[in-house]
Amino acid sequence: MTARQPLDASRDASHHRPGGGLTSRERTKVLVSVCASLALVVSAVASLNIALPDLAARTGASQTELQWIVDAYALVFAGLLLIAGAVGDKYGRKHTLVAGLVVFGAAYAFGATVDSPTLLVAARAVAGVGAALAMPSTLSVLTTSFAPAERAKAVGTWAGVAGAGAVLGLLLSGILIEVGDWPWVFTANAVWAATALVLVVAWVPRSRDTDHHALDVVGALLSAVGLASVIFATIEGPGRGWSDGLVVGGYLAGAVLLSAFVLWELRAAHPMLDPRLFRLRGFRTGTTSMTLQFFALFGFMFATLQYLQLVRDYSALEAALALIPLAITVGALSRVVAPRLIGRFGHRRVDAAGLAVLAGGFGVLSTLDVNSSYLHLLAGLVPMAAGIGMATTPATASIVESLPASKQGVASAVNDTAREVGGAVGIAVLGSVLNDGYRDGIAAHAAQLPPEGAERARESLAFVAGAAEQFGPAGEQLLAAGRQAFVDGFNTAMVVAAVVVACGALVVLGRGRRSPATHEPGAPGHAGGAAAPAPADRADAEHAGADRSGRSLAVRRR
Repeated sequence: MTARQPLDASRDASHHRPGGGLTSRERTKVLVSVCASLALVVSAVASLNIALPDLAARTGASQTELQWIVDAYALVFAGLLLIAGAVGDKYGRKHTLVAGLVVFGAAYAFGATVDSPTLLVAARAVAGVGAALAMPSTLSVLTTSFAPAERAKAVGTWAGVAGAGAVLGLLLSGILIEVGDWPWVFTANAVWAATALVLVVAWVPRSRDTDHHALDVVGALLSAVGLASVIFATIEGPGRGWSDGLVVGGYLAGAVLLSAFVLWELRAAHPMLDPRLFRLRGFRTGTTSMTLQFFALFGFMFATLQYLQLVRDYSALEAALALIPLAITVGALSRVVAPRLIGRFGHRRVDAAGLAVLAGGFGVLSTLDVNSSYLHLLAGLVPMAAGIGMATTPATASIVESLPASKQGVASAVNDTAREVGGAVGIAVLGSVLNDGYRDGIAAHAAQLPPEGAERARESLAFVAGAAEQFGPAGEQLLAAGRQAFVDGFNTAMVVAAVVVACGALVVLGRGRRSPATHEPGAPGHAGGAAAPAPADRADAEHAGADRSGRSLAVRRR
């Protein structure tokens, strides 16, 4: 029996499917525990950004060191996701999730006790290892614990937490910085990890791949180092310049290693991730959509937090509170609305519509100016969040439903890798557009300063804001010019995001998974559960991902 059953199947038969052995109360406990773990991992990506000014003042960290305290986590996290998903499938998803939470919590507990920038970079890198182990397991535990009739809502909840977790992390960090200082952020994350660990140990069932093939070590190493090289170059590009030898070398190394990974996986008897799976429309377009969503979201947060604090003069806590509607909207739509829309219109249309609404929100954000009100920001923030809430659930479902139950760790890892790579590229590309616009706009005014001050003014609006008082009336003019230059760059970045996401909507609409839509409860595609695969997807699956024994990875089920 396959994992994709008609959704009107009786509960009496549910024990033959994943999740059939758990009661409703037990499944709720599973959902709570994995979402607590997921929110922790996601929030850690952005939560430290608000603490950076306090951290720099107390540790003496340079701008480069601050960047790596933030980025070491993302670099290791993204690089290890694929291998971590495969490890979870082979050795047990619960065990891998527990190990990830232990490593994450220990790294943050250590970070709270040190004041050396170098040791903080190391702590964040180790936390990235824990996050990579934990995150794929959170989704694969859900997809193997919930029967198809309830899986869509569970995945929708997961998607909502994944989209809103970063904002919740910012809010928590903002509160902690207001009442304490930066070590409190590390301590809070360590306590959070310990709490999630208790819940996982108590409530999450064990599951693993029923196949007993050896782990694809060569593929794992090639993917990890190749992805890390690309992410490293993307992180370094805006600061060093895109033509810098280290940046170009990183991209070249990544291209060579990832090409070698594809060739190796095509020849391997039991590949970690068979590239032929990207022939499946659901798998391919779901990955594309997820990448573009987080390209937009992470780039937005990077730019908007600076806009609120440096242009609109918000405090750290006020900036975090300003983004709360983002978390609320994403959470509500992905959990409640998106599954119902999928049941009525299918994955492809809902995903494409979500991307279109997301692009429209960026169009509104591109009209912000130096004196815009919060309502103006909200007018772009809400549709942007609504678009993510609509698109994340069908994109995630399309990815995980394309692979068998035994490969849910890898499916989850692909989903998470798309998020992290998209986010890193979004920060790099939109941040670079923003910085270029700012430098061009401030250049003429900065030229009137002494050489050292002029260079620092061109690099950072934060420097201009802090030093403006030292220059009297000329400083006020410089600050006004700097804020206008920043807004000009911000607007251009939002236009770029809108165009990229709009193009993605057209791709998904034309090439996305055509799940059958119906209005009848219990039918395939109904809001209560995951839609059945479309005929085209089934036909593609017969040819995609076949292993050496001739079986199709895309259709094999436990």
